[in-house]
Amino acid sequence: MERGTALKRLLQVISRKKVYIQMHNYPDQDAIASAFGLQELLRYKGYEATICYQGEIDKVNTITMVEALGIELYDVDELTMEEDDEILIVDGQKGNVNLQELIAKEIACIDHHPKQQTGSYRFYDIRKVGACASIIAEYFIENEIPVSEKAATALVYGIKMDTANLMRQTTVLDVDMFCHMYKQANFEMLRLFEGSSLQLKDLNAYRQALANLKVCGNNIGFANVGAGCTEAMMGTLSDFIMSLEEVRVSVVYSYRVGGLKISLRSETQDLDVSMIIRSVLSGYPGGGGGHSGMAAGFVPGLTEKQATELECVLTNRIVALVSECDEKLASGK
Repeated sequence: MERGTALKRLLQVISRKKVYIQMHNYPDQDAIASAFGLQELLRYKGYEATICYQGEIDKVNTITMVEALGIELYDVDELTMEEDDEILIVDGQKGNVNLQELIAKEIACIDHHPKQQTGSYRFYDIRKVGACASIIAEYFIENEIPVSEKAATALVYGIKMDTANLMRQTTVLDVDMFCHMYKQANFEMLRLFEGSSLQLKDLNAYRQALANLKVCGNNIGFANVGAGCTEAMMGTLSDFIMSLEEVRVSVVYSYRVGGLKISLRSETQDLDVSMIIRSVLSGYPGGGGGHSGMAAGFVPGLTEKQATELECVLTNRIVALVSECDEKLASGK
């Protein structure tokens, strides 16, 4: 039987003093907070960690957070890795469509998404909680490691954003860790992050969403938000559509980086949108996943015309699948 805290078990599998912490592509506040917190924990234990990702950070409040807290992040293309280097994955899992495959060894994983294949890890801590940052925050508490004001601020913000102000898929751990870290956080910085959420150009995406919004099937809101919409803005628009009284599932489409990107939200536990997106994309390249209430998918290698055609196919599949789920729920099967 394994003994010791999760952090102690993690440290036992690291064989080098310098490691990489990899976040999912286009990292959000929770991923960055988790990586930043883990970096501080490792530094306290005598390790040097470089935080890396692929894609871009494309949400203004995330950029504000990174700059205000002085978090050093590197695109994987800026780094020279070797096969023997070691990677610790946070807020993602090996094999996910949104995690870049790298040459170094993925030896550990800390995540809060549904568990994938874990056989290649030396250590993993994958739990069903609202934010990955809550897991990292617990490492500080249970190991009695002091947390800096900057790390505490990041962790509070990561928990806040990934749980939608402690209202989405929130567990007792999320609430407890939010309270613990809040005592050490910088309130002025948190207010700064909160006030930096939109740019003028983002209003075009809202305009597209409103112009193309349609509610069909069993209260499913669909919207194409235009080509090139950022991943962060797609999630924001999906949440926005979910706020409508007539919508219980939202689906947002955008043609970007040579493929069709899909963002989904659900307001009930009965409709698992991570299952829905995996099912509707079955047989297509790419894939999808996420949480029961928040998921995304991507089909690469499409022209814009092909993406538009695929959007119609996927819309019909989603309507049919949600209807099938509702029928099974009503019948008690």
